[in-house]
Amino acid sequence: MASNNTAALRKRAQIAKANRTMFLWIAICSALVGSALVVSYFLARQLVYNEKVLAEKQNTVSVLEANNEIVPDLEAEIRVLDANEALAAAKAREEDQAIQVILDALPADANSLALGASLQSRLLAGVDGVTVETLQVDPVSGVESIDDGSTVDAAPVVESEEGVGNAISFQFSVSGNQDALKAVLRNLERSIRLIDIRLLRIESQGESQLMTVQGQAYYEPARTIELTDKVVPQ
Repeated sequence: MASNNTAALRKRAQIAKANRTMFLWIAICSALVGSALVVSYFLARQLVYNEKVLAEKQNTVSVLEANNEIVPDLEAEIRVLDANEALAAAKAREEDQAIQVILDALPADANSLALGASLQSRLLAGVDGVTVETLQVDPVSGVESIDDGSTVDAAPVVESEEGVGNAISFQFSVSGNQDALKAVLRNLERSIRLIDIRLLRIESQGESQLMTVQGQAYYEPARTIELTDKVVPQ
């Protein structure tokens, strides 16, 4: 009887030990499976992220290659413009390249003072028989600054009916005979600067005539081409 009890106790002990061993192995396997799932998830995320980074790099390479391919065409077009006789005849200075005329026609800065000086010295004052009565050029609001560094709060940035922005408004009145006023209009027409006449009014004043002109000249801010770093979100 005692031997039977001992055998039963030994079997119970072996079963309990087997249960503890099995529980331990199940816990270890569960931990391994959980760790494997977590590692697999992070590896998959990293793989997807690496694919996104490679795709962005490929896009950058494609853009650079496309830009490099059109460089010879741009150089050829610039050489053609430099050889253009009409542009060469319109140069402001003899030492300038012909393509400088295009840059002068649409300057990068909204310099209303330079526009006013050009109107007065080159387009108006140089005409025989013309007297400049008034000349006003409106600074561009939020773009130009006065001498103390504060921003000019004057004429807003104007957009013409054709949708061309970056305009500088001006107005002037000149007096003279009919031929002199025609010469002023021809000067405006031949000007390197792009000038759009918005209003033209001519009034008789005895033997002379008074011509009032309201118009716009344009500028185009310079574009900057640069390589920048892009952070690819995960």
